[in-house]
Order: sequence, then C-alpha cells, then structure tokens
Amino acid sequence: MNDRKQHVINMAHQLFIDKGFQATSIQDILEYSGISKGTFYNYFPSKNALFIALFKSIHKKIEHDRNELLIGKDPSDIEVFIKQIEVQMKENQKNKVLSLFEEVIYSKDEDLKQFVKKCRIMMLRWLYNRFIEIFGDSKKPYLLDIAIMFMGILNHNVHFNYMALSSGIKFPIVVRYSVERLIKMVDEVAESGEQLLEPEYLERWLPDCQKNVQGILPTLYHTVLSLKKMLNYADEQSKYIELLDFVQEELVHSKTPRKFLIESTLQSLKAVQTSDWTKEIQKLEQLVEEFFEQVEDI
Repeated sequence: MNDRKQHVINMAHQLFIDKGFQATSIQDILEYSGISKGTFYNYFPSKNALFIALFKSIHKKIEHDRNELLIGKDPSDIEVFIKQIEVQMKENQKNKVLSLFEEVIYSKDEDLKQFVKKCRIMMLRWLYNRFIEIFGDSKKPYLLDIAIMFMGILNHNVHFNYMALSSGIKFPIVVRYSVERLIKMVDEVAESGEQLLEPEYLERWLPDCQKNVQGILPTLYHTVLSLKKMLNYADEQSKYIELLDFVQEELVHSKTPRKFLIESTLQSLKAVQTSDWTKEIQKLEQLVEEFFEQVEDI
C-alpha cells in the first residue's frame, strides 16, 4: 500500500473515532486528508471500502505482532498466548475497534455487518487453532465451544472493567484472569464430554476461504517439485530439499501454518544463486503470499 493511500486511511480513521463512521462523509475525508474526489475514488470505490481497508490494515498489524511473539518460543506455552491477547486488546483499544464495530452492527448496512461478522469468525478460528497448539488434539472436539466462550468472557471482562476503572483498564490483569478461567474450563468441558458445536462449522462459515486455498495448492506442488528438480541432491544441497519440504508441509498439512517461519525459510532458499532458481523462488513467494491472503482474508 502506498504512503498516500495509507495517509487517507489514517485521516479517515481519526474522523471515524471523533465523529462516528455514519456521521463522517466522504467530503469530510477529502477535506481532512487534503485529497481530491478523484484521488479518493482511485483508492476506494466507496466509504465502506475505506472502512474495510482500515480494518484490514489494523488486522495485519495485530497479526504481525502476534507472530513476532512466537519467534523462538514454544507455541504451547500459555504465557506466549497471554502476551498475544494483551497485544491484540491494546491495539483494539488504541484503534477504537469495538466501538466502531458496534456502530456498524447497529446500522442498516448489511455489507458492513457481514464484514464485521466475518472478522469475528476469523478471530474465532485463530483462537481455535491456537487452542489446539496449547491444549492438544485430545481436546480438539471441544475447542470451538471453548473459543466461543473465551471470546465472550474476555470481551465482557474488558468492557465492564473499562466502564468501572476511571484510571484505565489494566490489560495484563484482565487477560490473565480470563485465561486462568479458560484453562479450568477446558478440563471441565473435556471431562463432561459435552459438545455444542463441531469444529467443522468453522469451514462452513468460511467456505470461500477454503475453496480459494485449495485452488492454490496444485500450483504450489508443481513449483516445489520444479525447484527440487533443479537440485542435484548433493550433500551440500540436501538442506534446500528439507527446506522445501518444510514449506510444503506447513502450507498443505498444518492446521495453523506459521507465516513467519515460512518467510524465514524462503529467505534461506534464496542462497542458491541461479536465474532459473531465483525465478521459481519468486513464484513460490507469490503463491505463499496468495495463500495467506486467503487464509487471513477479512
């Protein structure tokens, strides 16, 4: 995204916070950001499209910060998860995400209401996948129910603590309290054997995402195979075959592909300096980018 487009998003964001999304007109955005109407429509077909672009940029920042916390750490470490949630809550508060979402939910704009609904499902899916890493496959049948309950506990604790504390909410305390309830809840629900919703509902709620990801995989297979054929399988090059296998395994078989590890692996693969190899690696990078755009698309 170019700097000028991001500037317009930032200016509109401030107006949405100050005046509200509904009360902010495109003319307000033009005047506040100092651009022409033609420039605005070159970037965004509508105010709704700008709103969606704003939340995609916020989500991208949150996702980057959450992934940074995983580097070099055990994904099953509950302390890492606590820090991830703290980062997300602070970013949401700074950007007034919940208040803007509430305004949209109570509006009559069906397109934006569907967008907000999809955002919540994406958050639910992230929690579900993290819970598999933390609590293990044996608890998997119950983890969608747990993710739903945890979202409710966390959001209400944040909301009412914000109302009660004039000095400002203490996110570390609220998040840790909520996570401690979560840990006990997982064991209790698993022991009961009760299940409200099967995890497969996540795929039903996000069918387009799954369909588009599946469409990328054949090209991914072909590209990895093409790269392997360029190697002569000598000892010094066997590590590149292992790296390619790792990328394919993460994207095809992992329920929670680790983007930051895949990107690091691709950087290592660039050590091979031939024109054909470089061309195929660039193709693989593009496929990885498309894959995560579908997986993370909100």
